[in-house]
Amino acid sequence: MELDPEILPALQERVAASAGTVLPERGDVLGLRALIEARQAESYAALPPAPEITVTAHRAGEIDLRWCVPPDGGPGSAVVYLHGGGMIAGTLDGYDPMLRHYTQLTGIPFLAVEYRRAPEHPGTGPAEDAFAALRWLVAHAAEFGVDPRRIALMGDSGGGGIAAGAAVLAREAGVPVARQVLIYPMLDDRTVEPDPLLAPTATWTYDNNATAWEAVLGDARGGPDVPPVAAPARLTDMTGLPPTYLEVGELDIFRDECLAFAGRLLAAGVSCELHVRPGAPHGFEWLAKKAEVSRRALADRVRVIRSV
Repeated sequence: MELDPEILPALQERVAASAGTVLPERGDVLGLRALIEARQAESYAALPPAPEITVTAHRAGEIDLRWCVPPDGGPGSAVVYLHGGGMIAGTLDGYDPMLRHYTQLTGIPFLAVEYRRAPEHPGTGPAEDAFAALRWLVAHAAEFGVDPRRIALMGDSGGGGIAAGAAVLAREAGVPVARQVLIYPMLDDRTVEPDPLLAPTATWTYDNNATAWEAVLGDARGGPDVPPVAAPARLTDMTGLPPTYLEVGELDIFRDECLAFAGRLLAAGVSCELHVRPGAPHGFEWLAKKAEVSRRALADRVRVIRSV
């Protein structure tokens, strides 16, 4: 397997720009947080502005929310969005350009969630915050012109894992979720041993993954007592979960855990649309926005969001 030739120059440019930079070592959560947020700011700042999108601030208990609405208000559906960052990084401010971009492309309102991150808020905490945001939107659905039966959970990377955990909580509470849209989600705390085929081109490395999961789970990482709401790959009963859209890059270290998760959803009778993006590492579509594989991925996401 090789990197997509349209992605390779962008990755080489990032590597060159990082020359001389001391990268955080395994276990350096704050250093990794700073690196992630700097890269997110760089990636999303280049997105086209969307001034016609209306953004208002709200709160669900202690959780900050942003409601992003297209000019026509939307068709009655909505997306609760959990930002990426390995469950340890990322902010509403950092993701604001990307959320406006999604809202503009889809014509669907997005509720962005400032879930509390590990290690300050570890374990199932981020997924519980995401579920609280979902319940808040359901409670305010009439006010915002939203059909509570047409709300999707969506997230990328760490946010994808959080969305999957929130879907489990919603199932247990009987709160309907129209769809879960999982973009290269972080699902399995056991993915820490390097695969020699994937490690050389990993944009999210095995050490990054170990650092993040240790922040989320502490000494429990890799052991038998990890709660599935925190690490959804640990879930044993997949029945009753919402229809799922899942995509992952062929060169993403999350590839195998995502494939296994999709297979178990299908085996449990849960509809799952799965895409494996050839030659693509983690975060490929924001690294090389003009690459054909990136454009296809974004088009598929827009299609599935509009179908909610």
